[in-house]
Amino acid sequence: MPDPMAAAPAARRRRRAAAAIVALALAGTVVWLTVTAGNPFPPRTITMATGPPGSAFSEFGARYREVLRRSGVDVRLVQTHGGVENLERLRDARSGIDVAFAESGLTSPDRSPDLVSLGAISVAPLWLFFRSGIQVGAAGALAGKRLSIEPEGSATRPLALRLLALNGVKGSTLRLLGLPPDRAADALLRGELDGVAMLTSLRSPVVRKLLMADGVVLLGYPRADAYVALFPSLTKVVLPAGVADLARNIPPQDVPLLAVEASLVARRDLHPALHYLLLQAASEVHGGPEIFHRAGRYPAAEGVDLPLSEQARQFYRSGLPFAYRTLPLWLAGMTERFLILLIPLVVVMFPLLRLVPGLYGYVVEHRIYSLYGQLRMLEGELEEAGRGPELEHVGVALEDLSRRASHLSVPLMFTQRLFILKSHIALAQAEVEKRRRAGPAGAPASPPEQRREVSWPALPRAQS
Repeated sequence: MPDPMAAAPAARRRRRAAAAIVALALAGTVVWLTVTAGNPFPPRTITMATGPPGSAFSEFGARYREVLRRSGVDVRLVQTHGGVENLERLRDARSGIDVAFAESGLTSPDRSPDLVSLGAISVAPLWLFFRSGIQVGAAGALAGKRLSIEPEGSATRPLALRLLALNGVKGSTLRLLGLPPDRAADALLRGELDGVAMLTSLRSPVVRKLLMADGVVLLGYPRADAYVALFPSLTKVVLPAGVADLARNIPPQDVPLLAVEASLVARRDLHPALHYLLLQAASEVHGGPEIFHRAGRYPAAEGVDLPLSEQARQFYRSGLPFAYRTLPLWLAGMTERFLILLIPLVVVMFPLLRLVPGLYGYVVEHRIYSLYGQLRMLEGELEEAGRGPELEHVGVALEDLSRRASHLSVPLMFTQRLFILKSHIALAQAEVEKRRRAGPAGAPASPPEQRREVSWPALPRAQS
């Protein structure tokens, strides 16, 4: 009879092999999902809508392109009329625009469900430049004046029209034009315009040029606090006297201005790795001090009109994830996706893996009990068999059953049960052999008191 202990190492090797196969299958599934499912690799080119030539948005776009180029991502810049057009293009998935700049107060989550904010990046004052000698505050002083409030699609136009209406100035009394900032500034300097309104940062080259120009004055907002109270999306900033040119004292006094915050807005389906890359670029481009804010004020976790993306919340809460700080962009994105897929899979599979030993034990017990069931039927046939062909049939069946039990490999904890099964089979075989030696068919059988009965065994519990 084979030693049951000898089969234990082979059984353990088979269990280890089965566990390795399951682990490799799970790992392969996770890797396959990481590489193929959804949007695994970040694109190498993105499209950014900026603003008109000469605007701060246009300057910002150029700086973002330089920063992202260092990470191997090419930024294609698309000049537009401003924030309103940028949002319209972003909402249209067919436009190809992935990210853009936009001022506050232009949209909402209901109007732009597919867009998310990467945070506020700067403050953009509403600049009003007029030719010297125009008394803007006088009643009817603007009647018939030529005023450029930027083209349709800019954020300047709706804001300027709103402020004019609040002051009782009807658009029909003005000659309103829609020139982009650089052309409007040149027309103002040539005397072809009486005034220019533009919503942009102090970084804008056009603003710098007009602040230093002779014959042009910057109009302030003495009632700025009232405007802010009426429109919470507005904020008040002050341009200090002499900040443009201390030697010439330009401007000659502090100028209160109305401003809005500008945000970096992206499509919700933009690759997460590019969200982090854009946020990192925003920190480099907007993180320094400005006239209207301290260093580190921007970018800021302020979803002005739109909710922050998941990546932006993570970035403002604890910075870049470890993978993006230490690995290349494409590998960091793959690593993040791998962890996102692996953790839920482990959470689900761990309880299932704990059931595997119990399931395996049930299978082994079932195989042993199956042989016991066959042994019980043969014992019944043996009780009814004589010494003829029936006995030979039972003997052959018991030999087959013994061979199958000898080849049955079970874990160490089940060897006692298998040993007992083999012992009971041996008892039945001994009874068959005893009847064979008793004599030819037809000879009287041994008296009942001398016959060795084979009873159904009680199976002990396994010792763990």
